[in-house]
Order: sequence, then C-alpha cells, then structure tokens
Amino acid sequence: MISSSALLIVVVFFALAFDYINGFHDTANAIATSVSTRALTPKRAIVIAAILNFAGALVSTGVAQTIAKDIVNPDFVTQELVIAALIGAIFWNLATWYFGIPSSSSHAIIGGMIGAAVSKVGFGVLQVQGIMKIIAALLVSPIIGIILGFIIMKTLYFIFGKVAPSKVNQGFRKMQVLSAGLLAFNHGSNDAQKSMGIITMALIASGLQDPANLNPALWVKFACAMAMALGTAAGGWKIIRTMGGKIFKLEPINGFAADLTSSIVIWTATAFPGLHLPVSTTHVVSGSIMGVGSAKRISAVRWGVAQQMLVAWVVTIPTSALTSFLVYKLVTLVL
Repeated sequence: MISSSALLIVVVFFALAFDYINGFHDTANAIATSVSTRALTPKRAIVIAAILNFAGALVSTGVAQTIAKDIVNPDFVTQELVIAALIGAIFWNLATWYFGIPSSSSHAIIGGMIGAAVSKVGFGVLQVQGIMKIIAALLVSPIIGIILGFIIMKTLYFIFGKVAPSKVNQGFRKMQVLSAGLLAFNHGSNDAQKSMGIITMALIASGLQDPANLNPALWVKFACAMAMALGTAAGGWKIIRTMGGKIFKLEPINGFAADLTSSIVIWTATAFPGLHLPVSTTHVVSGSIMGVGSAKRISAVRWGVAQQMLVAWVVTIPTSALTSFLVYKLVTLVL
C-alpha cells in the first residue's frame, strides 16, 4: 500500500507534467500568428511566450478554484482519482500533439476528472451545475471569438482600408509583438490554473489543506507557472503550422486582430467578477482566426480544416473521460 505522501508526490508530478505538455501543446496559440507573418522569429516568439506565460500564471486563482470545486464533489476526491484524471488528459494531449491536431487541454482535463470520478463513485459525484457552466463557457467562447474577430477585423479594414498595404503590414508587424505577448500572458493566466486546481484538490484530499480554503498555495502557483513556461519554451511546431496558416492565410493586420480578439475573450472569462471560467485557448484562437478570415471573405477560411478541428473538439471530453475511467480501474489495482 502506497502512503498518502507518496501518492501526493505522484499527483504533483503528473500535474506538472500536464502543465508542461499544455505549454508546448498550446504554444501555437500565442505565437503562431506572429511567426507565420514573420513579425517574430520562432526563437524570439517562444522566449516571449514562455516569459509571459509564467507571468500570467501568477496573477489570478479564480479558475483554479472553479476546477477544484465545480467538476467533482471535493468530499469524494482521492489521490488515485486525480492521478487517473491527469493520465487520461496527458494521453489525449500527447496523441493530438503527435498528429498536429489543435485540441483542447481544458476539455482533456475536465473529461479526465469526470471519467475518473464516475469510475470511482458513479455519476452522482459530479457537480452537474458546475460542469454545465464550464462546458457552456467552452462552447460559447470560440463563437464569441468568431463574432468579435469579425467585428474587430472589419473595423481595422474600415480605418486602414485606404492606407498602402506595405505600410499597414509594416506597422502591424510591430504591433503583433505586443498582441502576441498579451495573448501569451492571458494564456498563462487561464491555463496554468487548471493544474493549480488539481494539486489543490490533492492537498485537500491528503489533509494538508483546509477544504474551506481553495486558494492554491504559493509553491503550487510558482511550480505550475514554471512548468507551463518550460513547456512553452519547448515549442509545439506541428500545431503551429496548423494554427498559423492552414485555417486562413494571415497578414500582420489579421494576426494582430486575432491575437487581440483572443486576449479579450480569455481575460474576460478569467478575471471578470463572478465568472472565473476555464476556457480553451485553442478553441478561442481558432475561432478568432476564423472570424478574422471571414471579415475578408467567407471563402478565405479553409473550412475543411476547421471541420477537422471541430471533430477533435467534440470527441476530446468523452475520449479523455473514457481513458481516465479505465486508468482509474488500473490505478486502484496497482495502488
């Protein structure tokens, strides 16, 4: 029988591994547009993204608290459950990264928690209202990205429509450095909190943190921020190619509009009072690029690629849930 302390170490290891993988899996979200338009070199873009991912991860804890209390009843959470959830999410992230599919780490960890919890206790342990709120945010946020991206891009076309394209590209290529940095910061502020919430659940389950206190400890915040930053620095080039050019051929003005749109949506979900919702940066950025492309003309967007991505989005939660369901059964046999 493995001790509670040893299990906690395993949980922390897998949570940080998930954050690291999330970092290189989602690097494309923050830097694909600036790399594809040559506003930044790949190495410089990754350094900027890693630093600002780290900074963003330290600014808020609201999403972490949502993860800790709104998916599974905290009273039934055990170390084994958390381990199974993380393994399921990591499996899906690695599979989609290998094939270059921009799927959602948020969907993966939520599906993992649901599958492991159902495997342990049954459907009654799920916080249905909280899950529906989270899923609604995951579904609505990319739609908002499409609409807002369309509006912002149309506005920029109206303002700069009579300016020489060479001047517009030159100006917005510089502006993209700022917009890519802003998006990287917001990515860190939302995505790193998911692992913070997972580790907090494990600390409560082990009796090392008061159940009434869902704020992640300082060392948890720092460790998750560092893991995501290191993962971001590792890069995710297969997904960058998809995000940067296969959906829509981006010019600097389009890249700026997509980054700005994504930042607004993610920051609103993260920091707006009463929300503190986890959203998929992958979904939001993809939706923003589609909206920006549609502002030029509907046919400019490669909807076939978007359809393939949509399929990945739809199957992520059930697939990661099923994986974690099975992993929990195995984990309980081993541990």
